[in-house]
Amino acid sequence: MELYFVRHGRTAGNREGRYVGRTDEPLLPESLTELERMVMPPVELVVASPMLRCRQTARALYPDVPLWTLEDLREMDFGDFEYKNYEELNGDPVYQAFIDSGGAVDFPGGEPLVAFQERCRRAFDVAVKRLIEQRVQAAAFVVHGGTIMAILSAFGEPKRSYFDWQVKNGACIRGRWTGDGKIYIKIK
Repeated sequence: MELYFVRHGRTAGNREGRYVGRTDEPLLPESLTELERMVMPPVELVVASPMLRCRQTARALYPDVPLWTLEDLREMDFGDFEYKNYEELNGDPVYQAFIDSGGAVDFPGGEPLVAFQERCRRAFDVAVKRLIEQRVQAAAFVVHGGTIMAILSAFGEPKRSYFDWQVKNGACIRGRWTGDGKIYIKIK
């Protein structure tokens, strides 16, 4: 089964370098226009996060394809850092400790990274089972950057760490699920 992992288009928070997790903001109008002009590979089903930015991206890229949202594919809750950017957090000792750790410590007041990764992996398992039951040959996952990182760090081949699977807004990673518990990524 062909799988396409698409990060949602840009939002105001993305443009401003903010931690956008639980904040449910729309796409920027110019991002929506760019997405509507993109030509994507054909799919039979789109699986998406329920967040507005993902649903808008899915509709822009695949207006006529059935859309299935899964709550557990939403982005991480960034806790005390939610919707703040570097300028607002600069000088905060808790933020500095987070930066110094390379993202290895949890966001204060937020969702632990390990719990987030496990949530996304379980949601992906649920989605794959449904895709297999429905005999889907190609599907797109329109989700968040962190969600893609969580899924591909668990199932992606070649093996890469969580942070090595970062992807820009509107970008797509193509892979193939062969039923052996791995997503074979087609690297350009």
